[in-house]
Amino acid sequence: MRTLQLRRLFLALSVLLSFAPALRRASAQQSAPQQQLNPARNAAIDTYAITNARIVPVSGQEIARGTVVIRNGLIAAVGANVSAPADARIIDGAGLSIYPGLIDASTSLGIPAAAARPAGGGGGGGIALLTQTQSSPGPGSPNSTQPAGLQPEVRAEDIIRPGGDGIEAARSAGITSALTAPRDGIFAGQSAFINLAGDTPQAMIVRSPVALHVGFTPLRSGGYPGSQLGVFAAIRQLFLDAQRYREVNEAYERNPRGMRRPELDRSMQALQPALARSMPVVMAADRQREIERALDLAKEFNLRVIISGGGEAWKVAERLATEKVPVLVSANFPRRTAAPTPDADPDPLRLLRERADAPKNAGRLAAAGVRFAFQSGGLVNMADFVTNVSRAVDAGLARDEALRALTLRAAELFDVDKQVGTIEAGKIANLTVVRGDLLARTRQITHVFIDGRPVDLRPAAPAAGAAGGAGVATGTWSLRVKIRPDRDDSVTLNLRQEGERLQGGIQGDLGSAQIANASVSAAGEIKFTAPVTNQTQTSEATFTGTITGNEMRGSVQMVGSEPGTFTGTRAAGGPPPGQGSAPAAGEPGAPSGAAAGQLTGTWTLTITIEGTQQVPATLNLRQQGAALTGAMQSPFGSADLANGSAGADGFRFTATVNIEGQSTEVNFAGTAAGNTMTGTATSPLGVATFTGTRPGA
Repeated sequence: MRTLQLRRLFLALSVLLSFAPALRRASAQQSAPQQQLNPARNAAIDTYAITNARIVPVSGQEIARGTVVIRNGLIAAVGANVSAPADARIIDGAGLSIYPGLIDASTSLGIPAAAARPAGGGGGGGIALLTQTQSSPGPGSPNSTQPAGLQPEVRAEDIIRPGGDGIEAARSAGITSALTAPRDGIFAGQSAFINLAGDTPQAMIVRSPVALHVGFTPLRSGGYPGSQLGVFAAIRQLFLDAQRYREVNEAYERNPRGMRRPELDRSMQALQPALARSMPVVMAADRQREIERALDLAKEFNLRVIISGGGEAWKVAERLATEKVPVLVSANFPRRTAAPTPDADPDPLRLLRERADAPKNAGRLAAAGVRFAFQSGGLVNMADFVTNVSRAVDAGLARDEALRALTLRAAELFDVDKQVGTIEAGKIANLTVVRGDLLARTRQITHVFIDGRPVDLRPAAPAAGAAGGAGVATGTWSLRVKIRPDRDDSVTLNLRQEGERLQGGIQGDLGSAQIANASVSAAGEIKFTAPVTNQTQTSEATFTGTITGNEMRGSVQMVGSEPGTFTGTRAAGGPPPGQGSAPAAGEPGAPSGAAAGQLTGTWTLTITIEGTQQVPATLNLRQQGAALTGAMQSPFGSADLANGSAGADGFRFTATVNIEGQSTEVNFAGTAAGNTMTGTATSPLGVATFTGTRPGA
């Protein structure tokens, strides 16, 4: 019997090391929500009920206090009088607002990037976006008659890769779905509408192909077309060739006898749905002249066109409305990229006008009757996506229009409104849950559900020494929280202080969450709130306490529960009272070991099971402050790390593996000294040990 158990544990770890890199910690099928659900506890749960929440369905009247029930990936019920099923994981939504999952209407999320070439210029997004960089042509189509960059047959569905920092950043901004297209080229290819979670491209794709994507930026490969005039000539010629291809093939189909059969041309075939108006053509155009040329091309070939970017779309709003052409408005507003200096030349009037006009664009289009949706437009910081939409509201766009442009309108344009875009029974359970109002500056994304599963929105770990002001709270704290009489819970609290304001997050036995309503006084009085999971119930918890040096203690109050307590210590090197940052490396009091960022590198591991079976592995780590990321490789495959953190007390990371159809979390914890490490790997099947070495510098 013991031998059988050893074999099962060995098999479990082998599978762990071979699971695909796409099994990200933020995968919708595998992960927990940002603030309360632990994947190991809830892997088999597919029914959730968010209760007592404000519900903004977009398609109907707002519900001041109601319940949304999720089952088997779909919205099972929504309403003010809906009861939570007995088998549901209940999330107390008091103080929360539920919106349909946000949609990014034009991206390249999930598409591997080609090497970028700088093309000069500067500025933020919008109009400047098309002139900042020009990438080399992306993946080509085999046996194509056209050169790379002029291949409309390239499909996003063939090159999508799950996971990645871009997708994770989008989800943390509340985005659950996106229209994603190949990155480069004049005829870039055909897009797919995807959910931003899933182990495989097939699991992510909601609809494909969706649209043909065309850009007006010349190819920088040195060949034709190398000018914008040449670009429009090349686009027009390909559509003319496609029309001729259609005519020849139709004639051959009617009477092939005595007629030489037409040669197969995948590029010409790919243009037929666009010519037949069964597939929209998304044309990337920002300047007024570009938009007008795009509309002229669409009129000449009777295309169903959509303008993407549209920085100056408001200047041709009347024509767009008359010709019923929608716009995918970029939320990447132009902005100053550096602080002005006294001896700097003033910005050109054109740039000042662009910055002033960008937030007004959507409101002007809405006033003219132009349909539009919002896209991120290549934002570097995805948190600015909703922030800039809020700026558009401040500049005159109606709030209801803004919400529709973030949700339902995009779904309608891409013919997926029967699946996503609103909160209605039977639709895919893509939900964005916010504390406060989505378009308020004080909003906080608390939960994101994709395909009915919560995704982990891990808080960004504060950088070492990033404190401002007094810095009394900045650092990584190890807390012992007692909210039930039978046990203590371990929680890691990462804090970054700016004056009396606090930012950061918690992770550990009570789930993973960003803190809110946080403050700390000069005297060390600290207060913050965060949703925590106590057994199966998630509730808002208020932490109130005091900081004395590197110690913290106080009380925890949860809705409907008796008060609890917490105590904590800060990792070595945390700033003492009155200092704004931690000592630098090598100074007295500086952190050592894992806390000093010394885990970065490649480690050779040996995982030992019950002292008999050994599995070799390579662990690649990158440490930034208290955050730990990386991947593990073995003869069985590669696995990305999740929930990684490091401090003076050691390091830890987790990975989720599917064993006999059951999703299981395996926790790795250890300590490092110099170029050696030791630790344990714990799963429901048992405990293994590991040792590791790193080559010396």
